[in-house]
Amino acid sequence: MLKAVGCGWFMKMLIISLWLVLLAACTLKKATVTSKEPGYMLGKAPGLAEAKVLKITRLKESLVSAAFKQVLSLEKETTGDVDWLRRFYKNQDYELILLNRYLPGKDLELLMGYLDSVELHGLNPELFYRTEIRDLWSKLGETKEEKTMDAYQQKVKLEVLLAVSLIKYSRTMQYGLVRPDSIYTNYFISTLSPDSSLAGKVFAVADLKNYLDSIQPKSSQYLALQKALKLGFGTKAIPREEADLVIKVNLERLRWKNKVAAVKYVSVNIPDFSLEVIDQGKAILQMKVCVGEGRNKDGMNLLSKDPDTGLVRDQPIAKETPQLNSMIYSVQVNPIWHIPASIARAEISKYVASNPDYLAENDMDVYKDGKRISAGEVDWENVGQYSFKQRPGDQNSLGKIKFLFNNNSSVYLHDTPVKSAFKKVNRAISHGCVRVEKPLELALALFGKGKTYDQIKSAMQNAYPRAKNISLPVKIPVYLNYITAWADAKGNLALRKDIYGLDLVLYSYMKNHHLLPLNDLSSANN
Repeated sequence: MLKAVGCGWFMKMLIISLWLVLLAACTLKKATVTSKEPGYMLGKAPGLAEAKVLKITRLKESLVSAAFKQVLSLEKETTGDVDWLRRFYKNQDYELILLNRYLPGKDLELLMGYLDSVELHGLNPELFYRTEIRDLWSKLGETKEEKTMDAYQQKVKLEVLLAVSLIKYSRTMQYGLVRPDSIYTNYFISTLSPDSSLAGKVFAVADLKNYLDSIQPKSSQYLALQKALKLGFGTKAIPREEADLVIKVNLERLRWKNKVAAVKYVSVNIPDFSLEVIDQGKAILQMKVCVGEGRNKDGMNLLSKDPDTGLVRDQPIAKETPQLNSMIYSVQVNPIWHIPASIARAEISKYVASNPDYLAENDMDVYKDGKRISAGEVDWENVGQYSFKQRPGDQNSLGKIKFLFNNNSSVYLHDTPVKSAFKKVNRAISHGCVRVEKPLELALALFGKGKTYDQIKSAMQNAYPRAKNISLPVKIPVYLNYITAWADAKGNLALRKDIYGLDLVLYSYMKNHHLLPLNDLSSANN
């Protein structure tokens, strides 16, 4: 909330001082006569009057700046925004810029209409000081002819609230309220953030309606979620109370500036266990995928049943597939699986303990210092000193092909010999990489028909497989996203379970920072 202004000893002295300043200024104005000598005043030597006027001007500026500084003690806002506004208004000689621009016409009424509609974005209107602005506006209408210090203080307060509200609203509509990389551990999608120029643009707006219309999210997905939120949506599996909250956190996701600009790209939706190849805005290929195992794989941690214990921190388990974007640059046909030490330690060691021939039976080799050793020579308590590899073939866990893209999580898309996994409803079962249902079709979608694709197809069917790397002639963007509410091609709303608990992390942040509508904050945990 804003710190109180206009009360206490300081405010009494401020009022008295300002009136003295105004009275002195008026007296000086009446006593001034036109003269060829600058600063000449009746009964005074040249120069003394100038000094007095300068002293009064500085005192007035000090009192006015003090009023602004008090109002600019905004506990809800970031230090950067407040500091920017302090510098801005000082450079503008503390002029009431927005009030002078919006009060004479209907722009203030227009702005209030947009703030009243903020709940349609799944947000709390009080984030933008809706009630305080409306109350101050009403008071100014009652006392608009008054020239008191209190009336001036109210104008300053309204000016600053309008500035903060417009800057915050502009940022929210265009970039969202939450920085995803600040709440998610495994978030590696390129996401733009606003710079300081955004605030300056707000003060440069000439046509407020055109500006506010221009910054509204307009994607078909966003509009579909807004419609579902307004009309209400729920299923037997997901009741309306839960669905409303899921929609609201996904509206925030859609406000993030991380959307694909490419004409052709690969998109994986982790909680939907699906992959699409998009070309010119249309899905030219769709398939099922298996993703990394998650902490909330049974989907029992519901937003509407949040125990209200404060912020829910993102604590991913090692197998969860990260959110990221990159460029697919190559494929490896008949891949070699370089088995991570963590898998060797946690899983393979157990298989070997029950079956000494497990490595040989599964085409796995162990190396130490570049030399292959037998399974009997392995110290399974210290597997970090070895490298484990699985040779190409029908038993290889990566299947017949893997699709490579740079990332720091060592994940990729790949085939699998276990096709039955795609019949499961919950396919959060991998170690973090994404298993694809139709690898050959994916290769065709990326490479297109021709000699290279024919080479890939032939190699995948070879009875004597050998690993072969084949580069894409043109790199293709790939996005691994986490979306739990969206509209399908027919416009029907689809909801998915929060298998990684990432909805809960975002909802928890939005709730604890009062970003959600007030009715959500009071009733979501009942």
